Amino acid sequence: MAEDSMALIELMQKADGGDFLRSLAEAVLQLLMEADVDGLIGASRHERSAERVSYRNGYRERSLDTRVGSLQLRIPKLRQGSYFPPFLGPRKTSERALVAVIQEAWIGGISTRRVDDLVQAMGLSGISKSQVSKLCKDIDERVHAFLFRPLTGEWPYLWLNATYLKQRQGGRVVSVAAIIAVAANTEGRREIVGLHIGPSEAEPFWSFFLKGLLRRGLSGVKLVVSDAHEGLKAAIAKTFGGTWQRCRVHWMRNALVRVPKSQHAMVSAALRQAFLQPDAAGASQTCGMSPTSFAANGQSSPPSWMKPSTTCWPT
Repeated sequence: MAEDSMALIELMQKADGGDFLRSLAEAVLQLLMEADVDGLIGASRHERSAERVSYRNGYRERSLDTRVGSLQLRIPKLRQGSYFPPFLGPRKTSERALVAVIQEAWIGGISTRRVDDLVQAMGLSGISKSQVSKLCKDIDERVHAFLFRPLTGEWPYLWLNATYLKQRQGGRVVSVAAIIAVAANTEGRREIVGLHIGPSEAEPFWSFFLKGLLRRGLSGVKLVVSDAHEGLKAAIAKTFGGTWQRCRVHWMRNALVRVPKSQHAMVSAALRQAFLQPDAAGASQTCGMSPTSFAANGQSSPPSWMKPSTTCWPT
């Protein structure tokens, strides 16, 4: 389960630089610290209580480096005594718990139990059930607002990808597809524009997801980049009707499967040079201009499948 959560988090972080993940993680940790301080001093902010033992006295800034980026935190200060959040110490377990909760929020809505597990893993014990519920509500609202925000302007380039995760449904663990859409606007800014969970990558699932992007305002798509999954290609053709391009990463993986492992380094180098070319003609010429290298490995010329097609370099 931990490996699955890392896969999805890394996929989202690569997609838009992790901007949303950082802001969500900062919000979660800030709310946890505020709730922890409330329990420590015996009262919430501006509350009159006979159990109060101290008062707040501003904040101090502190950065926290995590796998989702550097988080900028505001640690509460007290008039009497001091407060230092436990998760700023050795934090491998607490960071893993935080990432797991963020994934749960993306997959199917977060639960009070999951946040309670997070609180315990991070060493925070002064948080009540009502405060945990408040945190759950805040995470839900932030994730929902992000996933269903209107898309304005034109988005000429769209990347589609998917990964498979384990999810508990009806008392059993099943494999589900987490699909993600990343788009670049006319100013060159790249953002995650959609994420959805479904049973498989079948065409109806992709079509439903892509039509949802159109309803939210995705427009001006000129090029869609993805792997060569037949259901996905069919959904792209029906929904956008624009140019489709094979994902370079998937193309490289498929290519290396067709050569002996001993030749992976040589073939990878040749293909990387081809991808540096500005058009299909230059790429094909690059692949065809290395007979010496291939002869050294017992081949008279590059195999035919290495010649890039127009699906890799749109004309």
